[in-house]
Amino acid sequence: MPSKLANVVGAGGQAKVVITTLRAAGFTVGAVYDEDLSKIGQSVAEVPVVGAIDQINPGTAGAFVIAIGSNSIRRQVATRLAFAHWLTAVHPRAFVHESVSLGEGTLVFAGAVVQPDTRLGSYSIVNTSASVDHDCCIGAFSHLAPGCHLAGAVTLGDGVFMGIGSAAVPGVHIGEWSTIGAGGVVIENVPANSVAVGVPAKVQPTSSCR
Repeated sequence: MPSKLANVVGAGGQAKVVITTLRAAGFTVGAVYDEDLSKIGQSVAEVPVVGAIDQINPGTAGAFVIAIGSNSIRRQVATRLAFAHWLTAVHPRAFVHESVSLGEGTLVFAGAVVQPDTRLGSYSIVNTSASVDHDCCIGAFSHLAPGCHLAGAVTLGDGVFMGIGSAAVPGVHIGEWSTIGAGGVVIENVPANSVAVGVPAKVQPTSSCR
């Protein structure tokens, strides 16, 4: 029988939601690890922060979940801990159709809806009450913030962040590592590495400042 012991990487606010999701899905959460050494000895949702991320090794008991909202940092952690067994966790009060493909390390929180023939890439997050309609393709390390809504056949490249309350109309493509601002409505394709905001969402000029 697979282990039901889970460990959480990241001790911020996202960890509270992740721990709640894991417990609701029947896992026992044993420990939290974080890069910030000042958090060691504290607790998150009554789970102790026991050590730094670098203290995780192949002999550490249990599987792992990354509770970090930043897509780029989540990718860094997954790369650093390539040896870890990563959990895919779905809150029991989410709806995920049986035809949906879930990558390793993917998280689906309470109230979320993921409709038929959608693919969620590894380490992606479908946050509280977000919805993903049929035939969407969500890239690895993407994050759909609370209340985000994707219509059918939307494609997100790797590392896309959809802000709180944002939306995308059917069939649009949002390029990798792009950000859609809170409340933005995407009605046309967005290039990779872009920031788009507003209704309809418009790609913002790239700053030349360093």
